[in-house]
Amino acid sequence: MNSQLKIAIIGAGNMGGAIARGLLKGKLVSPENIAVSDVSEEKLAELKNVSNQWITTTSNKEAIENADIIIIAVKPWLVEQIADEIRENIDYSKQTLVSIAAGVDFVKLQKLFDEKAVIFRIIPNTAIEVLESVSTVTSINADQEKIALVTSVFEELGKVFYVADEKLLNAFMALSSCGIAYAFRYIRAAMEGGVEMGIYPNTAKEVVMQTLKGAVKLLESNQSHPETEIDKVTTPGGITIKGLNEMEANGFTNAVIKGLKKSLL
Repeated sequence: MNSQLKIAIIGAGNMGGAIARGLLKGKLVSPENIAVSDVSEEKLAELKNVSNQWITTTSNKEAIENADIIIIAVKPWLVEQIADEIRENIDYSKQTLVSIAAGVDFVKLQKLFDEKAVIFRIIPNTAIEVLESVSTVTSINADQEKIALVTSVFEELGKVFYVADEKLLNAFMALSSCGIAYAFRYIRAAMEGGVEMGIYPNTAKEVVMQTLKGAVKLLESNQSHPETEIDKVTTPGGITIKGLNEMEANGFTNAVIKGLKKSLL
């Protein structure tokens, strides 16, 4: 555990709260070195119920004091308001900014804060709370040491993909940050199919989740293409190929691709 590293999180909503709870489960940052701020005392109280070791406050200025990394975890339209409040209180020579606000690019962030600021943009997903996020990272004005530090924080919370080109961030966001919702929708659809076939909903959910876990494990263990694993299941004239063809006839692959592309900013 890096007992010296201090992290401030501005925003205790779905993503900010998930990041905070994920950090609490990790080993890199001491709980007492995590500060979370939010205008909602109710959200802060929820975090206090999780742990009484970290710092919670309604003051963003108080939260960022002495922080090494400042994570801005608010909705995109609130970033300017946050910047107006804290920009003069940031030591840009020592403190690193991390924004998870979708669509707020480096040009905008530098105008809001400082052109010389070390800024990271990170797109995680909600599985960050259980340390299984996909976090896509890019940066400006950051040296390798800073990149390694920020990456190490988010590696504790799942898998990190660093991209040098900021333009790629939105594609990764569609695939992972939005994509987790699409995965849940598949699970729901499969559950409903199971119910139609006579399986109780909770049992259907357990079956589908374990099936997906197994599919992921096969891809990881075999380092194979999905189609290779599909070929192992699709006996000529068998029920699996008939089911796959029916799904494709109803636009399965096309619907997935179109949904992803529609999510691209």
